[in-house]
Amino acid sequence: MAKNTLKKIRESLLMSKSELAREANVSPITITRIEEGMPCRMETKRKLLLALGYSLSDAKKIFSE
Repeated sequence: MAKNTLKKIRESLLMSKSELAREANVSPITITRIEEGMPCRMETKRKLLLALGYSLSDAKKIFSE
């Protein structure tokens, strides 16, 4: 399981899992799984980055793969 900083960044933005899920158009369960280190599709990563206000080139700041 790859480590990521999604939870830390989400919490620093005072965003709930539900809010992020709604903004990224994914399920809250998906957010939970990713925060626990489970893999996700590239498209999901793209949606999350944009929902958090990051550019696609900032992917390494959140996902360490």
